[in-house]
Amino acid sequence: MLKINFENNNLIVSFNQETILKHTKEEPSFYVGKGYESIDSYRGNFEIDDYITTRIPLENVSVDHHAITFSHQDIALTLTLSIENQRLIGKFSLNQDMNRFWFRLHAEKNESVYGCGEQSSYFNLRGRDFPLFTSESGVGRDPKSLTTFYANLKDKAGGYYYSTYYPETSIVSSRKYWFHLETYAYSVFNFKNPQFHEFMSWEIPKGFIFSKKDHFTDLLTDITDHTGRPPLLPEYLLDGMVLGVQGGLDQVLSYLKQAQEKNVKVSGLWCQDWAGYRFTTFGKRLYWNWKLNEKLYPELPKVIQELEKEGVHFLSYICPFLLENESLFLEAESQGFLVLNQKNESYKEDFGEFYCGIVDLTNPDAFNWYKEIIKKNLISLGIRGWMADFGEYLPIDCKLHNGVDAVLMHNEWPVLWAKCNYEAVKETNNLGKVFYFMRAGGYLSQKYATSLWAGDQSVNWEIHDGIASTIPAALSVGIIGNPFTHSDIGGYTSLHGNIRTKELFDRWCEMNVFTSYMRSHEGNRPKDNFQFYQDDDTLNHMARMTNIRLSLKPYIKHLFHEATLLGFPVQRPLFFHYEDDQKAYQLQYQYLFGKDVMVKPVVNEHQESMDVYLPDDQWVHLWTGDHYEGGKEVHVSCPVGYPPVFYRKKSSFAFVFEAITKTYR
Repeated sequence: MLKINFENNNLIVSFNQETILKHTKEEPSFYVGKGYESIDSYRGNFEIDDYITTRIPLENVSVDHHAITFSHQDIALTLTLSIENQRLIGKFSLNQDMNRFWFRLHAEKNESVYGCGEQSSYFNLRGRDFPLFTSESGVGRDPKSLTTFYANLKDKAGGYYYSTYYPETSIVSSRKYWFHLETYAYSVFNFKNPQFHEFMSWEIPKGFIFSKKDHFTDLLTDITDHTGRPPLLPEYLLDGMVLGVQGGLDQVLSYLKQAQEKNVKVSGLWCQDWAGYRFTTFGKRLYWNWKLNEKLYPELPKVIQELEKEGVHFLSYICPFLLENESLFLEAESQGFLVLNQKNESYKEDFGEFYCGIVDLTNPDAFNWYKEIIKKNLISLGIRGWMADFGEYLPIDCKLHNGVDAVLMHNEWPVLWAKCNYEAVKETNNLGKVFYFMRAGGYLSQKYATSLWAGDQSVNWEIHDGIASTIPAALSVGIIGNPFTHSDIGGYTSLHGNIRTKELFDRWCEMNVFTSYMRSHEGNRPKDNFQFYQDDDTLNHMARMTNIRLSLKPYIKHLFHEATLLGFPVQRPLFFHYEDDQKAYQLQYQYLFGKDVMVKPVVNEHQESMDVYLPDDQWVHLWTGDHYEGGKEVHVSCPVGYPPVFYRKKSSFAFVFEAITKTYR
């Protein structure tokens, strides 16, 4: 399985017949060095300037069985290789203090690469480099757009194609291998060279993991055998959509009644303002003291019990930041549970016209305290789900209990936040009954985040930050082992002239039928943007789409079980099941919903028809019952309510799809 060929200082390392390293004196596989960084941070956005003072090629090689030493003069990096669970494990050891590291993994010219966490602009990473540092994902994310121009001008918040809430030093290749570099430090994964992929890190990584399989299905199972998998999502998510509404109990119940009277299948109310709200120039914000606001939501536990008799569950919101001088902040500060500044005072993070302390999740006592807050203030009320937000905001100039530099801890922070939520749910015996959804993540979110959401998309049609961006986002996290994700129906961010339209909301709604679950959002400026409760036609559209979703329940339930047993993502790239189809490796705006359903959401305004590529199989158009042979593009109409969706003729769930065709054609 492992082969090390070494001759005349030339080295080739391969595993399972796949070349990993090709080292020569002229083209070394490893470099080490030193550098220092400048990081300008503002409200979760980070501008990073990395100044390299030395970059030293380790051109010389010696081999002692499975220990390979790469050296330059008195600098020596030892790579020790072993095989564990049919994976190649590499461990690094450097004999000198360095804080910059470069590793070149062998590449092939026509290879495609995916992963690096959640990537919303490009699914295939080849030809670009990707700095990996958790942050706000950016507003617009495209320097050519006016949205990004104004976001940068006013808030330093425009972002780039690589800006992500969820960075991860893991990739999957079209050569059917997965690779993980063992570090949470800031890294840059560069896929521009045709002969190698170069990975840079701000520390010497512990090592790497490399695994090669014959099929992508086996590869995803292997990845998630290693990382762990999330529990099943609660079954109520299969029974309708979660309405994202707010404004107090009377208001949200009136929205529920309005939707139900139109036959919208509702399985949950997500009321993010359960703890209260405030208004800033950004829009409507929450009151970050995570206790029930009994004036807004009186007798909520009793109301929750009554709602659950109707099959409607209550969801809320929490993050690891506590509003300055409020009760939870003061309680945490008195016990030394908050992150500190350089003066050993409680660090107060600017969230835009209000400041918050940060629960120090590296402090075991603080971690356990906040876990108990989740149990007491959310789970014990009967809350069945929540948005676990803001894992990406850890300031880089703060002091942590564990003594680790905050710059190095920054990418691990979202995983600690996920683990805190996970343990709260697990310790109350609620895995599979209660869930939470996160936008920030990192390596091991595969286990600790019960599900993801794509974050704060703009309420528009822009390719890098609008509705379209949620598709590569889902595919990229899915291919590295996160099976459950979704997005805010209608988007969230309404800034710089972007206002949500009815058409955008309706298209987002029909797309989310074919994701892990359906959840709407009013956005940051609810009064300025289209809302479903303003329009009977949209309510009728929601009724149609949620009833279709309910009809799909047997199939989606099967996908949920595949996810938790095998690690298969609910939304899959075409090549996941059509490995020999070269075109499938380059498509990022259509996907397989499980093995048997092909979806190409409408992501362009005023589009009434489109071309759809069908891989080599026999396909049936869901809305007409028309049959198509695959291996080519077909042209279909796609008015609102009829996005391009096809199913495999030979599917064992064909009876489910046929019933939908008969009812909703």
